Amino acid sequence: MNAYIFPGQGAQFSGMGLDLYENSPLAQELFEEANKILGFNITDIMFEGSAEDLKETKVTQPAIFLHSVILAKTLGDSFKPDMVAGHSLGEFSALVASGALTFEDGLKLVSKRAQAMQKACERQPSTMAAVLGLDDAVVEKICDETPGVVVAANYNCPGQLVISGEVEAVNKACEALTEAGARRALVLPVGGAFHSPMMEPARQELAAAIENTSFNVPNCPIYQNVTASAVTDVAEIKGNLISQLTAPVRWTQSVQSMIADGASLFIEVGPGKVLQGLVKKIDRSAETTSATLEQ
Repeated sequence: MNAYIFPGQGAQFSGMGLDLYENSPLAQELFEEANKILGFNITDIMFEGSAEDLKETKVTQPAIFLHSVILAKTLGDSFKPDMVAGHSLGEFSALVASGALTFEDGLKLVSKRAQAMQKACERQPSTMAAVLGLDDAVVEKICDETPGVVVAANYNCPGQLVISGEVEAVNKACEALTEAGARRALVLPVGGAFHSPMMEPARQELAAAIENTSFNVPNCPIYQNVTASAVTDVAEIKGNLISQLTAPVRWTQSVQSMIADGASLFIEVGPGKVLQGLVKKIDRSAETTSATLEQ
């Protein structure tokens, strides 16, 4: 069974999507439509902007979404997912690729999400840190025992967990995690504490937009970050999508569920190969590849 997986923030690179634009009339049409929907030429930033330009949250999230979704659409008949999943932002790409959301609605929600997250980040200083080489249970226990807001945010693969919360609490947790034997506990250069209670204002703002958007039953199950299980029910998809901003990304558990349900090949759709690396760390026997434009 083929599992198509869609990357999240951090996968962006300068020049992303240009090959699609130059080699596919459909891709060109969709990129131009995206410029109109967003009200600015995101293609200029994607194709010619610097790494710094691409780092801006209002650009990064739509850029990665567009690269993934437009690539999926150019695959035509060869795009036959038995199941899909996306890491954080990638969940929106997965929902559009599987037919649960239209291209336009998906892009509008991603743009809204990026702006709402940016506002939440500006409201109160917060951060995230990568923790390597400790069991999840140890990391969770130390987060629970640390004063202030700090939680497990991204379960990326065994021995790689990202924590998220208030700057001081994250720094204190990093010290305790290092003492507990973490190979590394490193504060990340991110705008704020994604997938933590600090994103509650953004969650509320995005919830209203999601509630007012019409969703369809996807043409295959989507393994959502919040539950790490197969979902096809529209109401459930919406609820999980709303919870996602303040809940952890259970990527390890999602991949394990997909394998248990018969996934034999993981195809990454979008920029980079980060997710393929994580899948291999979760299960060394899993096959992985990148989706490429059909010439």
